Amino acid sequence: MGFKKLLTKKMEFSASHRYWNPDWSEEENISVFGKSAGPYGHGHNYSLEVTVEGEVDGDTGMIINLYELKSVMSEVLEDFDHKHLNDDNPHFKELIPTTENIARVLWELLEDKLRDNPKCSLYRVRLYETNDLYVDYWRN
Repeated sequence: MGFKKLLTKKMEFSASHRYWNPDWSEEENISVFGKSAGPYGHGHNYSLEVTVEGEVDGDTGMIINLYELKSVMSEVLEDFDHKHLNDDNPHFKELIPTTENIARVLWELLEDKLRDNPKCSLYRVRLYETNDLYVDYWRN
């Protein structure tokens, strides 16, 4: 019986966003999104957990060097941390920055950066918007 080997690293970042669908009227946006449709947006202190899957290397005893994983995560989060996602992050020019969409974009960016590592692959992204609200995005 084999065991799945997973490693998770957690980092935090702060960002603001606004829920707004430009194809809808102001009334419809406010009806659907409530305060999240406010003209200035609102912010969160997000917590991002990135889980990778792989075999434990016999020489290092690691799935991935933690410095490498931290570096990849930090590089990706540069476009998110202390940014207004609608205005400052090109991924959200046409995409509403919901927690679900932010998690998906983070997955795509992280997967692209980790693709060259033959020893592990991205398994899951968990994004906490608040202590009691998070989204999981993972590969089946």
